[in-house]
Amino acid sequence: MTVAPHTGQIVESGAPAAQAAARPFTWHGEDDTADFARRLAAQPQLANAFVTLHGDLGAGKTTLVRHLLRALGVQGRIKSPTYAVVEPHEAPGMAIWHFDFYRFDDPREWEDAGFRDIFANPGLKVAEWPEKAAALTPPADLAIHIEAIDDTERAVTVHAPTAHGLQLLQGL
Repeated sequence: MTVAPHTGQIVESGAPAAQAAARPFTWHGEDDTADFARRLAAQPQLANAFVTLHGDLGAGKTTLVRHLLRALGVQGRIKSPTYAVVEPHEAPGMAIWHFDFYRFDDPREWEDAGFRDIFANPGLKVAEWPEKAAALTPPADLAIHIEAIDDTERAVTVHAPTAHGLQLLQGL
């Protein structure tokens, strides 16, 4: 297997840059999560973005991804990549990779699994638990932090540490 050269700087993506723009949201239930996902999916710039999802277990990261993939037109079963680390998806005109780095332990897995190749190619990349692979990933365009307030309400802060991410944030 040939490894594609990484063209971007590899930096910590777990914490947004100090100068990053941020915007708070409150989701009062799953309908708000789905609405947010539809607004994000409607932006053409999303086709080549890297979006990271942050939050405790049960905060709603995978739920957001499922709504986002449906809004993008993904058909069929959408399963969590917790054990596979990555699940590829196809939407009309867009390749999508959903990562879950929760069980990611060894940086050698990055090369062995071909993740460098995935990040070097066009497409939407969405990562849960990105801090587990932060030294290996490019900077996130959007970092979505989800905090569970109770069973249904979520406090959400969306950070846009890149110019590409700022365009996406402005569309929300």
